[in-house]
Amino acid sequence: MRRSLRPAALAVLLLLSACGARGTADEAPEPSSAEPAPAAGLVLRVDQTGGFVMPSAAVGRLPVVAVYADGQVITQGPVPAIHPGPALPNVQVQEIDQAQVQDVVDRALAAGVAETGDLGSPPVADAFTTRFTLVTADDTYVREVYALWETPEGGSAQGVTADQAAARDRLAELLNSLTDLGMTDTTAYEPSAVAVITAPWTDPGDGLDYPAMPWPGPELPGAPLPGPPGFSCATVTGTEVAPLLEAAAGATQLTPWTTPDGDRWSVTFRPLLPDESGCEDLTR
Repeated sequence: MRRSLRPAALAVLLLLSACGARGTADEAPEPSSAEPAPAAGLVLRVDQTGGFVMPSAAVGRLPVVAVYADGQVITQGPVPAIHPGPALPNVQVQEIDQAQVQDVVDRALAAGVAETGDLGSPPVADAFTTRFTLVTADDTYVREVYALWETPEGGSAQGVTADQAAARDRLAELLNSLTDLGMTDTTAYEPSAVAVITAPWTDPGDGLDYPAMPWPGPELPGAPLPGPPGFSCATVTGTEVAPLLEAAAGATQLTPWTTPDGDRWSVTFRPLLPDESGCEDLTR
């Protein structure tokens, strides 16, 4: 059965649902409870990697959800269904209390994030890999599952056994609990730093007019990114962040940004989250 990922959003009530079942017998046992990471560090982050997307979109991809020890929960909000879309992503933040943060840790452990058994691989091309990162005071657990939403009903002989399907379902239920209930009491996330992913601007050739805007940030293009050639990244911090965001608020994803030397650049804006400090964090 094919599952579809709902829009990323987190409500406070998500933390009140019951824990899932424990892991299968062939997987290493994991602690039933653990303290979250101290201070304001990362507790749980769910990313989607891979898939058939443009290189700049892959590097600039935001997590589906990120929960921090100080109670911040960061998600992606809805965006207008227009072309071209706005230059800035809609990043939302809400606050939960410490008991709810602990519940996130407990429920992630119950869902199998700390387990290591083989989750199988459905015969699906170009699907996303969902990566769960759980950070506790004792350890960091990373659990990756390919084509999470394409798990066949009850498993099948083609890539996923019944036990593997059951383990995948527990992870899918955890993620659904983080995204099913809609936005509640969220505000716009205000980043202290922004990564800008750059490439030379090329006309899309669709006959539309794309007015250029003067670049308000640091010197472009920045440092080359690993992977496909032609993409670079620069980190914007300090007093440059506010004018950058103000200018980007009036731009689209296809706006050409001009520098004093006359060059035109395509820019993907990626607000950095509390556990990120620069471009290098986008390719980890």
